[in-house]
Amino acid sequence: MKKCLLLLTALIVVIPIRAQQSLFEPKTPIVSPQVHADRTVTFRLFAPMAKEVQITGDCLPAQVRNGQEVQGSVKMKKDSLGVWSYTTPALDPELYFYWFLVDGVRVNDPQNIFRIRDVNTNMDIFLIGDAETNPYIVGNVRHGTVSKVWYQQAGAQRRMTVYTPAGYEDGKQKYPVLYLLHGMGGDEEAWPMLGRATQVLDNLIAQGKAKPMLVVMPNGNISQEAAPGEKAGLPEQPNFNLPRTMEGSYEGSFGDIIQFVESHYRVQADKKHRAVAGLSMGGFHSFWLSANHPDWFNYVGLFSAAIRNPKAGSPVYEDMDGKLKALFTQKPALYYIAIGKTDFLYKANKDLRAKLDANHYPYYYRETDGGHIWRNWRIYLKEFTSMIFRN
Repeated sequence: MKKCLLLLTALIVVIPIRAQQSLFEPKTPIVSPQVHADRTVTFRLFAPMAKEVQITGDCLPAQVRNGQEVQGSVKMKKDSLGVWSYTTPALDPELYFYWFLVDGVRVNDPQNIFRIRDVNTNMDIFLIGDAETNPYIVGNVRHGTVSKVWYQQAGAQRRMTVYTPAGYEDGKQKYPVLYLLHGMGGDEEAWPMLGRATQVLDNLIAQGKAKPMLVVMPNGNISQEAAPGEKAGLPEQPNFNLPRTMEGSYEGSFGDIIQFVESHYRVQADKKHRAVAGLSMGGFHSFWLSANHPDWFNYVGLFSAAIRNPKAGSPVYEDMDGKLKALFTQKPALYYIAIGKTDFLYKANKDLRAKLDANHYPYYYRETDGGHIWRNWRIYLKEFTSMIFRN
């Protein structure tokens, strides 16, 4: 009898609560984001008690604040049911990030399960187009394999992501290798997730626009074993400013990565079949790796590179002019520089080009709109991978 009374009491409590809650829920399911046939996109958020809701992201025109380019934002409109909405103009085929600001508080879209972490920020994403117009979409093609691999560098266990092209497991062919490096705060998951490197390579290779290749994406933080949540011990929050990122240790031990790859994979182990490229801090590493080892890489890609000559006391960063001379004496097949017009590193890259021009060193230059953003780095990855290993 006691159990029945308790159950009845619970039902009496629960039923009114559920009925009361349903008064505030929309009668029809909320869809967000909703991509329309005309490539416009509608975002919706149920927040009946909010006073103001904004949407911000790279699907909106960028804004300039205090001389710096920032993500655009726009106020959403609230209907009688408490649903806030906004519809964009038609968007180009691309991968886009966005989030909401509810009374000034950043909120992810509860209706969108597709989310990517960038350092310590989770961003909602959506895609526009199809695999023919947008290489970031999974195409109906043969797919390569993505592996998370542990190896030793500088005497410590560390993790890298390795992409092997379709057919690698079934054949005996040896492949060229691109070493693809992330920026500050990133890790071995940055290029596969934010850069869509897997989709880019699968689609370009299938279309004959890029040669089949291995892509090695190591963790560029010498003080970090692996991406947050993947290293030994309890998960730690991502940290943008890790120690020992640009003081010579990474470049000094990069040979460990090459040795591991060339002893564990079927690759063509010579300069002609090696490339190195990276964004921001990864561009910094690519610059100094190629400068210190002119016999390692035939292709060098600097994407919004943090070009500077640090005074860290490391021999890695000494004699920039002499090392560049040695590098270009060996005639790399491609020295690729790319940056956005409003990137905060634009002047540093312009100064590098002036140095190369003064010495008649050949290079390829790509300038795009926008600043220090993944949209640009994905463009550079598409172009760079279509240009390498062609000789």
